[in-house]
Amino acid sequence: MDISDLKAKHPEHWMKAAAIRTLALDAVAAANSGHTGMPVGMADIATVLFQNHLKFDASDPDWPDRDRFILSNGHGSMLLYSLLYLTGYEDMTLQQIKDFRQWGSITAGHPEYGHAKGIETTTGPLGQGLANAVGFAIAEEVLRARYGKKIVDHHTYVFAGDGCLMEGVSHEAIGLAGMQKLEKLIVFWDNNNITIDGKVGLADITDQTKRFNAAGWSTHECDGHDPDDIERAIAEAKATHKPAMIACRTHIAWGTAAQDTAKGHGAVTDPTVIAEAKKLYGWDHPAFTIPADIKAAWEEIGLRGTAARVAWGERFENLSDSRQDQFRRELAGEAPKKLSAAIKRFKKEISESAPKMATRSASEKALGVINPIMPETVGGSADLTGSNNTKTADMGVFEPDNRKGRYIHFGIREHGMAAALNGMALHGGVKPYGGTFMCFTDYARAAMRLSALMGVAPVYVYTHDSIGLGEDGPTHQPVEHLAMLRATPNMNVFRPADAVETAEAWELALSSTKTPSVLSLTRQGIPTVRTEHKTKNLTAQGAYVLAEAEGKRQAILIATGSEVSVALKAREMLQAEGIGTRVVSMPCWELFEAQDEKVRRRVLPGGPVRVAIEAGVRQGWDRWLMGERGREAKAGFIGMDSFGASAPAETLFEKFGITAEAAASKVKELLPKG
Repeated sequence: MDISDLKAKHPEHWMKAAAIRTLALDAVAAANSGHTGMPVGMADIATVLFQNHLKFDASDPDWPDRDRFILSNGHGSMLLYSLLYLTGYEDMTLQQIKDFRQWGSITAGHPEYGHAKGIETTTGPLGQGLANAVGFAIAEEVLRARYGKKIVDHHTYVFAGDGCLMEGVSHEAIGLAGMQKLEKLIVFWDNNNITIDGKVGLADITDQTKRFNAAGWSTHECDGHDPDDIERAIAEAKATHKPAMIACRTHIAWGTAAQDTAKGHGAVTDPTVIAEAKKLYGWDHPAFTIPADIKAAWEEIGLRGTAARVAWGERFENLSDSRQDQFRRELAGEAPKKLSAAIKRFKKEISESAPKMATRSASEKALGVINPIMPETVGGSADLTGSNNTKTADMGVFEPDNRKGRYIHFGIREHGMAAALNGMALHGGVKPYGGTFMCFTDYARAAMRLSALMGVAPVYVYTHDSIGLGEDGPTHQPVEHLAMLRATPNMNVFRPADAVETAEAWELALSSTKTPSVLSLTRQGIPTVRTEHKTKNLTAQGAYVLAEAEGKRQAILIATGSEVSVALKAREMLQAEGIGTRVVSMPCWELFEAQDEKVRRRVLPGGPVRVAIEAGVRQGWDRWLMGERGREAKAGFIGMDSFGASAPAETLFEKFGITAEAAASKVKELLPKG
């Protein structure tokens, strides 16, 4: 359908869609930066979706049973901002539209979760929104099974472009969604045949419809500029019992001189080009001006869901008080009060029995205590369930025939799993965690970064945390990964020393609502180092004194994870020679950094020699060795400065010099002579 036909046959639709198009043109021009083509090209699809299908109430943006709208092709952010302004979201003012991409505005270059109501997830890295949407749809299925359709029954709609579908994470997400038959998930593919470099065919010849079909989706096609055809396709997609993809044939930068060209992808800012486009649109209004009747029509769309929301509230009030409280608590991401008591009991049992066990096994035992009292936990693994120890007996498997199951077999899809965990956390009502090998953070990294950026709190259970995994060799042995994760703002990286610290780490991770957590866990068995029961969660301090020096304190050994027991052995050797040695366990740098300076000073006072022991690279450790009242002349590190090797764990620790003997020798080397 061309513009003249659309204007003639659907004049009211045309003017509503033109409001989106002109706001996008004006905002990008004012910023002299941004992406005009997608908002202009997808405006008709957005208009039909919001007007006829999207269940939402602009006056109550956080309504739990709203449909979720995700803009995976986030460079077209002005489409979303325009819709939020037009439909009447209180915080999305016209001034915010005018301040697009400016300092302090909520209208960032790409949509950022938390900046404005109605932004369900941070998108921009292509494919992430699509993969997040799988998590949103999983969370909806889980909660619908738990609370019933009267309380939870909504769709997740996604706009995605060619870039989203080219990114590898899309393959993982599409495969998982198809296998799980997530029938409430509908993706609109902006099939405009243009990328930044030019025609899609320069780089890709994939038949996307066949690809989605092969993955178990229903597929549909429409003219993305014909409201009747768009309506037909949406109705068909909603009627299937599979996730659905609608291939929408569109023109990028429709009606501008840059239409159907690579230039149309980016910023259309030439005043003449914009004026000509507006003339073609029949839009004779100053920049950023929306006529009152068109704004009122959009605001009516924004309130179309009010009656449904009110009816939902009445149904919610019919739940028992305890069910209402549970729903609210789970939606807020708050841990139940009984979690702390359960963890304390578990810690006491461990301290008294003092088992030697891998912290991955300790994690499984902790989950055995946690999962029965936290029905909101939804866990899984990237095809490493038996290695990650992430499944407990009470969970049941989440699958098309059992939506009450809480354990997800993600398959060999680390990136897709991490992105889905983000979606589940963003949706709310579930506490997601997922496992793989620590080394494969390399695959999951892009989604993990977004967890931290958005301030959501999935738990990443990463086992086989060092050369201690042994014979699988350097391809699987992480050495730089702790440093990489610790370098990420707003991410808590836990490397517990035994089962007690592991349980404490789980308590903290599940109590977090704005910071993701990584649990870095061993494959090999290690001794219990916390043999004296403490009700206080010592891991919450980030670092603490595990063993005090006897006599004059001359050295401080700082260690994490499996190397804490190495530090304790080194202390025995040094104490035997009259060298007073303190051992500090540092399970979480980030939490220790957050402590008051006086707390840090008590743990790491000035004066003694300091040696850090960790089976990873040194990067980052100098903060604790030379800073915090330390000195370079009194600082040493026992760890890795290369990749690992294939051999039994005991051999590797010996050959790479991560031993009690090496630590004791380093201390003596640094002590003043004479």
